[in-house]
Amino acid sequence: MLKSNSRFFGLVFQISAVLLALVFTTIVLLITQAQPFEAYKNIILGSFGSVTNISNVVVAWVPLLLASTGVLIAFSAGLWNIGVEGQITLGAVFTTWVLRLLLDSSLPPGLILALAILAGMLGGALWAVFAGALKTYGGVNEIFGGLGLNFVATALTIWLIFGPWKRPGIGSMSGTEPFPDTLWLPMVPELRMSWWSLGIGLVVLVFVYILLSNTYYGLKFKAVGKNRTASELFGIPTGNYLMAAFMLCGALGGLAGAMQVVGVYHRLIPSISSGYGYLGLMVAMLVNYQALWVAPVAFFFAALNIGSIQLPIVLKLDSALSGVLQGALVLFFIMMEGVRRRFTKGK
Repeated sequence: MLKSNSRFFGLVFQISAVLLALVFTTIVLLITQAQPFEAYKNIILGSFGSVTNISNVVVAWVPLLLASTGVLIAFSAGLWNIGVEGQITLGAVFTTWVLRLLLDSSLPPGLILALAILAGMLGGALWAVFAGALKTYGGVNEIFGGLGLNFVATALTIWLIFGPWKRPGIGSMSGTEPFPDTLWLPMVPELRMSWWSLGIGLVVLVFVYILLSNTYYGLKFKAVGKNRTASELFGIPTGNYLMAAFMLCGALGGLAGAMQVVGVYHRLIPSISSGYGYLGLMVAMLVNYQALWVAPVAFFFAALNIGSIQLPIVLKLDSALSGVLQGALVLFFIMMEGVRRRFTKGK
């Protein structure tokens, strides 16, 4: 009975958070003299108004899903892996490097793609190891270490695009030379979507759900996240589990970067991470450690991102409105969670 009441109150407060976020965004629109309902309608149509739009939402959903599941592992271990943005970027860099290295080889394209994707995961994991080592052995807060590494990753990408990997004769913000379509993930005809990348995203989601919900290792991650001192007293090697959480999160971030290269842009571009690392942090905060909720929440955020592209075209509004709504959702969810805990304390 108590458990049912707790779930009911939790649902009420979550719905209240969504309504408050919508009210806040509506007020922002009214202040800018925009029509709220027209804006919301165009976001919905921009996301789901055609097969092409829906496929674009799926294209954005896959890397966001991968980044969010990775962050969820870090959160479970009590870590704020802000550096996942840079880990996505390094995954894309390593993937591009292997594709360029094997471009003229006699290896089958499928094997080259597999090696490039694995290299992307390795790149993300290695970049996460730097942040993990700074945290675990250097005492540097992972937020500061991660942010610093994000800037380094961005600078490295730009240097590669305008330096060693620049297009013949020119350096362009459009990125490196596109790879031949034999080194793309198989695409759905007439669409930008790949069933392979979607399948990889869903497999990773199932893996993370099983890891955190049904394994001994997932339980230890949560124990370390809840109380590091108590975990050490019970014989759990907390340093090893912190580094493992960083590496797993980095590997999934690197996989997201690999998908951006082989499944979306087919080259390395300066903004290859597309902000999915930071957005993944918001998704992970909203789902409150529940892996099953990552998929729908990430899909909702991806739909907002794609749908908001219509706003400057139709209503002359900045597409950053979706960011306002996303940020308001996180803010009000955190606020309502605090209210819920205070309200239910002692009950």
